[in-house]
Amino acid sequence: MQAAIYSLAGPALSADERAFFADVDPAGYILFRRNCENRAQLKALTDSLREIHGRPELPILIDQEGGRVARMRPPEWPSFPSGEAFDKLYQLAPSSAIEAARMNARAIALVLAECGVNVNCLPMLDVRQPGATDIVGDRAYGGEPMQVAALGRAVLDGMATAGVLGVLKHMPGHGRALVDSHKELPIVTASDEALAVDLEPFERLAAAPMGMVAHIVFTAWDAERPSSQSPTVIERIIRQRIGFGGFLMTDDIGMEALQGTPGERSAVAIAAGCDATLHCSGKLEEMLDVAARVGALTAEADARLARAMAGLMLEGEGPDLAEVTAKRDELLALV
Repeated sequence: MQAAIYSLAGPALSADERAFFADVDPAGYILFRRNCENRAQLKALTDSLREIHGRPELPILIDQEGGRVARMRPPEWPSFPSGEAFDKLYQLAPSSAIEAARMNARAIALVLAECGVNVNCLPMLDVRQPGATDIVGDRAYGGEPMQVAALGRAVLDGMATAGVLGVLKHMPGHGRALVDSHKELPIVTASDEALAVDLEPFERLAAAPMGMVAHIVFTAWDAERPSSQSPTVIERIIRQRIGFGGFLMTDDIGMEALQGTPGERSAVAIAAGCDATLHCSGKLEEMLDVAARVGALTAEADARLARAMAGLMLEGEGPDLAEVTAKRDELLALV
């Protein structure tokens, strides 16, 4: 398998995409709003991706957080609250907030699993900081690390009950960034001591199967390279200090925080220790560039991915979508 996760241009595979994907055999795929029209179409799309590779456990990812980050949208699919809703409830009733987050996560996962999506890029464990860029904002579970970790664990657990894996993001923490990494490179100058706050939620959930690393320079650790391209941050901070042993992907390699072509960016990230590059534009010419510069998964990355997908299982029957949504709404109404 190639050390890349690709997207695609539209709601169905083109002949060129099908041929390319069959040739390079990527580690997985990620879907966006342009790929999601309705239930039947989306299930057909995910089935067609799995048919190419003959891998029932093929990772098919999406960003379905709720709030402003949702690829599957009404009226075809239900809307879900942002992280801030659970933060507000936590201030009043922590146990209720944790249960609401778990119910909401199961609801999201039931919707995803119906359409063949088995990995969701959630929970977002960035600790919200005053004055930081709004790219985190109301997506965050709060500004206190233990609270963020508690809600994040509930999200992982809730999605798992419906057979969907979570992805911890954005390691080692996006909460202090003053600019949006989609548009420019954030440089965080906080001390190592201060950054312990940002690391704590990731440390508490380090056993999670998948993680995503941000494109941010942390001057306390590596003043020259963004975290996604820094061997120091990936090995010393993410692998050793946080203790994360799961499958590690980049954030979208197309973000303007990075320099070079998509292939060049990806090659540097893989060399730095990322298991896979995440390419999200759906542009075939860019994917060809990535494929030319990125090799196969390392033996270690392949084993990490296999362990992650082996944990993808249903834990038995549970409450249906209507039940979990009603329970979530009952709890959120306490605020």
